Amino acid sequence: MSKKKVKEPLFDYSESSSKYKIINGEAYKELQKIEDEKFDLIITSPPYNVGKEYEVKLSIEKYLHAQEEIIEQLVRVLSDKGSLCWQVGNYVEKSEVFPLDIFYYHIFKKFKLKLRNRIIWHFGHGLHASKRLSGRYETILWFTKSDEYTFNLDAVRIPSKYPGKRHYKGEKKGQLSGNPKGKNPSDVWKFVAQEWDKELWEIPNVKSNHPEKTIHPAQYPIELVERCVLALTNDNDVVLDPYAGVGSSLIAAIKRNRKAVGVDKEREYVEIGKQRINDFYDGKLKIRPLGKPIYEPTGKEKVAQYPEEWKQLSVDV
Repeated sequence: MSKKKVKEPLFDYSESSSKYKIINGEAYKELQKIEDEKFDLIITSPPYNVGKEYEVKLSIEKYLHAQEEIIEQLVRVLSDKGSLCWQVGNYVEKSEVFPLDIFYYHIFKKFKLKLRNRIIWHFGHGLHASKRLSGRYETILWFTKSDEYTFNLDAVRIPSKYPGKRHYKGEKKGQLSGNPKGKNPSDVWKFVAQEWDKELWEIPNVKSNHPEKTIHPAQYPIELVERCVLALTNDNDVVLDPYAGVGSSLIAAIKRNRKAVGVDKEREYVEIGKQRINDFYDGKLKIRPLGKPIYEPTGKEKVAQYPEEWKQLSVDV
């Protein structure tokens, strides 16, 4: 009877500087090399099967079957107290929209994970559709493996809109009703209050004018991952992104004093990810700060003004 192969550790824990590892390879094959219950948070945005340069477009059935095999491995390497965040948009075939989070939900339930939130991430910019409304949101499915899981609400609270609000009846009448640390940010990640009466802002998606933009065609912002890292992990926990791309998840984890592992099959993206992490350590990486207000036009900009040519048109409403 052959002995079970002992999987090699991902980090050399004798070295305190060992904070991350990026692996160039196929997610399924690389996951098979990793020991059980290794990660405290798994967060990723899988390929959407929309025919981008790094994808081979499959039917929706074949695509989901391939992802199910990987998800089975992810569940195995997730710690009992860990969380799995799966960020997806829509699969589109012949102009028909297939909401991927709905399809994925059944796969995760098959492996007995428990859905804690279906988070809506709204952003203001993207491609304009011509035969349907333009898509401006994606979802993050947050699953846990058990009922005992890490959740640090205080780390992600936002300022209350009415911090002076008080109970108006009952035993606590006259007492402040809110939390001095702020309120729960809710499951719609569009607006975050900077000051209760002044400013609101979005977590924008990474487009051409975003400071974090690289050559990756479907890059997500560091601050989106950062909020999940803060809420769902503790210092020195280990975070995995099985579709790491150019390393945004790893940077979010390292920035918050976590260890991070990324896997990606595209060597070019892996090399960019390594360089971005080196730039982060050197203080040279451009990162959009968590909670920074987005730019709003004043109306004085030429592109923000209603064109004279359109004013001449008669538009029926």
